Order: sequence, then C-alpha cells, then structure tokens
Amino acid sequence: MNSVVSATPSPIFQLPAGVSPRSPAPFLPMSRAEMDKLGWDECDIILVTGDCYIDHPSFGMALVGRLLEAQGLRVGILAQPDWHSAEAFKSLGRPRLFFGVTSGNMDSMINQYTADKKPRSDDAYTPGGVAGKRPDRAVNIYSQRCREAYPGVQIMVGGIEASLRRIAQYDYWSDTVRQSALVYCKADILLFGNAERALVEVAQRAAAGEKLRDMRDIRGTAFLAPHGWKPAGNWEELDSTTVDTPGRIDPHLNPYEMQQDIPEGKAKSEGVQTIKFLPLADRVALRREARKTTVIRIPAFEAVVHDPVLYAHASRTLHLESNPGNARAMVQQHGERDVWLNPPPIPLTTPEMDYVFGLFYARNPHPSYADAHIPAWEMIKFSVNIMRGCFGGCTFCSITEHEGRIIQSRSHESILQEIEDIRDKTRGFKGHITDLGGPTANMYRIACKDPKIESSCRRLSCVYPGICENLNTDHSSLIQLYRKARAVPGVKKITIGSGVRYDLAAESPEYVEELAKYHVSGYLKIAPEHTEDGPLSKMMKPGIGTFEKFRKLFDYYSEKAGKKQYLIPYFIAAHPGTTDEDMLNLALWLKKNHFRPDQVQAFTPTPMAMATTMWHTGRNPLKKLGRSSEKVAIVKAAKQRTLHKAFLRYHDPANWPILREALINMGRRDLIGHSPNHLIPPETAAERSMKAPRGNARGGGGPGTPDRARPVARGNGGKPAVRETGARRAPPKPAAAQQGGRKK
Repeated sequence: MNSVVSATPSPIFQLPAGVSPRSPAPFLPMSRAEMDKLGWDECDIILVTGDCYIDHPSFGMALVGRLLEAQGLRVGILAQPDWHSAEAFKSLGRPRLFFGVTSGNMDSMINQYTADKKPRSDDAYTPGGVAGKRPDRAVNIYSQRCREAYPGVQIMVGGIEASLRRIAQYDYWSDTVRQSALVYCKADILLFGNAERALVEVAQRAAAGEKLRDMRDIRGTAFLAPHGWKPAGNWEELDSTTVDTPGRIDPHLNPYEMQQDIPEGKAKSEGVQTIKFLPLADRVALRREARKTTVIRIPAFEAVVHDPVLYAHASRTLHLESNPGNARAMVQQHGERDVWLNPPPIPLTTPEMDYVFGLFYARNPHPSYADAHIPAWEMIKFSVNIMRGCFGGCTFCSITEHEGRIIQSRSHESILQEIEDIRDKTRGFKGHITDLGGPTANMYRIACKDPKIESSCRRLSCVYPGICENLNTDHSSLIQLYRKARAVPGVKKITIGSGVRYDLAAESPEYVEELAKYHVSGYLKIAPEHTEDGPLSKMMKPGIGTFEKFRKLFDYYSEKAGKKQYLIPYFIAAHPGTTDEDMLNLALWLKKNHFRPDQVQAFTPTPMAMATTMWHTGRNPLKKLGRSSEKVAIVKAAKQRTLHKAFLRYHDPANWPILREALINMGRRDLIGHSPNHLIPPETAAERSMKAPRGNARGGGGPGTPDRARPVARGNGGKPAVRETGARRAPPKPAAAQQGGRKK
C-alpha cells in the first residue's frame, strides 16, 4: 500500500501484464445453468443489485459487470435476490474474489417511499413494475446476507445508496442521524461516486492476491480503520473547524501572478529581516503537495448526532472538499473506529468514457424476464447518455455529491456508434431517439476555461449566484452533435428528454434555435424550481428573470420554426427556506402565466444533500457556520406541506378549502373571488352541501394527494433526490392536463 493516493492514475482500459480480455458473454450469468454453458466452475466476482438485470450502460450493474469482464474476470449477477434468507445468495456459489453490492440505480428508500413516507405501489426497475422486490436499506441487508451465506467472504459496496451514506448522514425516513453505511454493512471497502477507476484498481489488486481491507490508497474509496490511524508518519491531521472558509466566494487566484520581493537594500536600511515571497504559482504547488499528506477530521458521529451546528459544519466541509484537484482525505470517528474517506476519483477522460460505453452490451433485459414490461427500460431504451456530472450545485440534488462537478463527455463518434447500436440491436426501434442527454441536457463539453483554475476552485456551483467568468458556455459541439445524429441513417426524429439548464442555454441563442427547431416534440422540460429569492437562494438556483429570458428565446425560435411549443416548468413545494408567502407568490405567478401544474410532490430530504442539512439542522451550510449563524425556515408540519403543494395546484377544486383558510389567515381575502385577478373562487354551494351531515357518506381523498411516481435515474447519473412538479403552459384553448415527468 502506498502512503499517498495517486493523482495520475492509469487508464481504465489498461490491463495488467499477462491478462487478456475475456470474450463477452451474451448476458452475464444469473444462474448455475448459465455458468455451465459458459464453462465456468465459479465466478470471480458476484454483483448483487436491487434492480432487475438489463444489459445496457444506463444500468449500473451492467456497466460495472461488463467493465470487470473486460478485465478478464468472470462476473455473475444476483438481481433482486430474495433477501429473507441467505439461500438465494448461494445460487452462484462463493465468489473467488468478492461480492459487489449495490441498491441499484436508485437509493432503496427513495425507490420504496413517497415524499410523505408512504409506501409506493410500484417499482420502475422491476419486471411488471411490481413493488416489494428489494428491502429497505438494501446495501445493508444484502451485505449481511452475503456474510451469512459465506462467512469471511470479502464485500465491496458501491452505487448511489452507499455513496450518499459514506459518512454520518441524516435519514429522513427514520428522522435520525445514522452512522456511515460502512458501519452497518461491515463491508471491507466502499466505492463512492462514479467508481470505474477505483473498481478496476480494486479488482486488479484483488486478483493479484491483495485483501480488500488492505487497499487504503485508492481514490474514491472509504474504509474503516482504528481511531487515529494514518497511512504514514508524515501525515498531518487538521481539525475541520480550522479550515472552514467564509460563505462569500473569493475571486479566483491567478496562477500566473507574481509577487514582488521587498527591495533588499530597503530591508537592510530599515533593520528588518528580508523575507522572500515565492511566486503565487509556486505557493499553490507547495500547498497542493502538502494536501496529499493531510487529512481533515470532521466532527464525530457521536457529536453530529446531537449537535445540529456540528452536523451542518461537517456537511459544509464535505462539500468544500469535493474537487478532485484539491480535495484532501477526510476522517470521521464512529465509536472506537474511524471512517476514512480518500479524495474523490479523478474524472474519466473522453477516451475512457468512450471505452466504458463502447463495451459489449446486449442492450436488452435478461431473457429470464421474457416480455415483461419494465418501466425504467421503456423510458431509456432509445436514449443515449452523452455525459455525466453537474456543476449546477443545486442543494436539493445529489448528483454533484455522487458524480462530481466536472463534466465528463463522450466523443461524437462514440455517441453516434451507440445510436447505430440502438437502431441495429434494440427491439422495437422505429427511428425515434428519445434523448441525447444525461443529468442535464446541455452541459456537454462545458468546462472551466483554465485547468489550473479548475483544479484550485472551491466554489459549490459554477453558475450560482451567476455564471462564473471562467466557465466556457460554448454549445457549438453539442449543436454539431445534434446535426450529426439527425443524419444517421434510420433516425427519423431526436427529442431531448433530459432537463435543459436554461441559464446556460440562454447564453447560446444558436443552441435554443437548434433545440426549438428540431428537438422538441410539443413540450420542453426545464426547472426554475421557484420564483422567489428566499427559496431560490437556498436552492442555489438563478432568479426567475433568467427563466423569462430563456422563455422569450424559446417562444421566438419556436414561432420562427412554425411550431406551437410549450415549456413544462418544474417547481418544488416545501423546500427549506420557503414561507407560505413565497408559495402564494409562486401560485400567483403560475396563474398570471397560465401554468397549471398537473402533479405535485414536496421536497424529499435525501442523504448528504445540502438542502437536507438545512432541513435537519435549520442552519444554512452555504455560509460559514456558528452558534448564531443564519436560521433557515423549514416546512415540516404535514398540514403546511399539504398547503404548499396545494398552492402549486391552485386550480384543483380539491385544494380550494385549504387555500381559502390559508388566504384568510394571511389577510389575503382579496384573492378569493371570480375575477381573473383572484386566485381561487369563493365557497360554492356544492362545497357547502358537502359539509352538511349526510348519514354515513364517506369523503374522498384530501387535498394535495401526492403522486406516487418517481424519477428514473439514468445509470449512475440519475437525480434520485426529489420528484418535482410538472406544469404545462396552457395553450390558447387549454386542453386536458397530461402527465409530465422529469428525467434527470
């Protein structure tokens, strides 16, 4: 084991000496019979997942499995095994190297429960959409069953559930602060983020005979160690309270700036000691070198579980130490042991992204599912993931915590090849590519103008409070990609299903024109999230004026193309920092602009998100924290959450009673009436009759009943943090509302 994690890793397609790639299996085996057909007596690695097995790069286990297969390893898959006993975990035998465990493309708790903590009735990642095929906290349960099946077996955990629970985290469903997933699942190693690079190194070293628990120098990994352990004697430990930075954003350092030395003659004449100042670039280099042997100790689990300010501080520190170019190792005590986090993984290069997506994939569900309807597969089977990562920094979203802020893009050639593969291999393709996107539609190849500035940056967002002057917002490569994709033989239509980052798009009218003219099929999804500065500042989202700028461009270019097209804006109810007045103002804006949201779900606090920290602590981790630091308004009471959802669906008669009560209490009776300037009508005769005693009459569902659908995450790049509101702008003669969904 090295004492310092490597900052210059080997390419993931580089095989160890003497290892040859394995010929790809038609599907990775899920049974002994399939292993026998392949001539295997055992699997080197067995992957356990809460999703069904679809051999497609948008599904994490397929991508991981094929990548390991390309390393010459025999990989089996246990998809949605029966977790009630260990028997199902024995079906492929004991793995020669280790079990790799994940909850699947989504966190199991978000997959299983609505924002109101009610069990969901379906599961998009299960054949037939059947609910209940995975346990709560799947990573923990699956890991326990693997150990029961084969005591002493090595276990690696990863995926979004483990990634977002790598340190002590607030758990919305139990309303407690829980320990790191490492403590619960007792895994030998945890991989966080998009972990291809770490995965390949772990597998290669395991195949060479090294134990997983001894691999402590790999970026993007976490592990348990004795309290106070350090890789070597030259490591320095810093208390996190000494390294926190103010909430304001300082100007970027110029790495080329030179500091003048004090004139030597002047120093001698005044009897002072001469101090020689190093050039700033040299000082930055020295600090970066020192960071390689520095670990930051954040407050212990036992401290953050009881102290909201320390919890918020730990969360803030974790996010500040998220840039692979300058992040330091972190450590958090859990009882007598420490959870040690190495710095984040180095992002994949374009050739490496092309390699991962260019591996063999059957591009269909496993044959054992026959022709079963799998909702997640139906959504993405004709779409292409062109990039990963997000530098938006939205506090309610977990993409940044999982995928990082640096955009990793595929080449045009790789993307066009996948379009041809869809045309040639995917059953049912009729010429419509349903998305060229990822976490967002239009961050493809957008990056910092200067790699040196990027590697030293500690901003939480590249676009808030405004677009950074160092960010290259050129959309020309994406425009060229769209044009090339439209020219692929057999492709009749390409629509963009991923959400468009409208503040970036507004910087490129050429992109908006290309989008409106060729790639919108009536409706386009975007996410202003709110109209009011209070909640927007807690979300780190731009003001509504930016949305208006984009809307004008979109309407103009849609009309120029001779198309009637409408925006579907998404909004969040009950987000931290939101007041009743904020929601009222949003409702008035919706009515003024003729938007009628057709489905609503309130903010869901997900592990590790900054907004979840606000929800749990009532503090703002976007600024430096102290005992007297800014308090954040939190919407936790069930009635108030229902009210906030009702404001978004102001046009639904079922919501009028609660809205009337709220408007009266807020002193806004002036908004109750029949004119266009009123938000809702007065109580109707039918409503009054419903209040009268009617024997054993039974009432219907209450206002603001939450939608039970949830987003489908694409590969490791989904945004599982929240399901938001879909709203359609009413045409001149409003049609019946259609269901709108947001794919992240």
